[in-house]
Amino acid sequence: MGKYFFSETDIRSTWEQVLSAFWQRYPNPYSTHVLTEDVIFREVTPDNVLLSRRLFTKTNRLPRWAELIFPGNLSRSVYIVEDSVVDPSNRQLTTLTWNLNHSKLMTVVERCVFHGVEETSVWTHLTREAWISSGVFGLSRPIQEFGLSRFRSNQIKSMKGLEHALSKLQKSAAQGHNADASKDSPKKTENLTASTGSQKPQQYA
Repeated sequence: MGKYFFSETDIRSTWEQVLSAFWQRYPNPYSTHVLTEDVIFREVTPDNVLLSRRLFTKTNRLPRWAELIFPGNLSRSVYIVEDSVVDPSNRQLTTLTWNLNHSKLMTVVERCVFHGVEETSVWTHLTREAWISSGVFGLSRPIQEFGLSRFRSNQIKSMKGLEHALSKLQKSAAQGHNADASKDSPKKTENLTASTGSQKPQQYA
């Protein structure tokens, strides 16, 4: 039967901000297990939908009991494919990820939907689902339990990584705003200094 995971989260950021952070979330201090990230395919459809496929390499540390059973030369890296669909008209980002190798040992399929309900809303709703299965006869149940436990841990790290990327974007935007304000300051000072008593002072919003 396998294991099933479901969660819903409201992120206090606009959908546009979450979308930007999604593409910039690696590297981050909460996802050090993500080693590489490569874009394999990207296309914009005639109806303005962005389709992407990326390949990730992640570490794949086995539990100690599994290391006693499975071969020592079993790859310690797992290759993850991520398909994503960005639909700006509906303000929705949908992702589907799954592992390419170790699929007989364990397969994890994850589907996420980031949905901005209203254009004026500062919240983005995230729905996350995962299906975990194993084809190892006699050991499928403990492997699935381990996979579910690790997925829960990794999805918490994933959310922290996204929040980290959002924080960086917000700080960058604030610094840019302050820089623009400081550029205008000398001009305002110069205009005020140049004003004489007989002149009407210039007004600034």
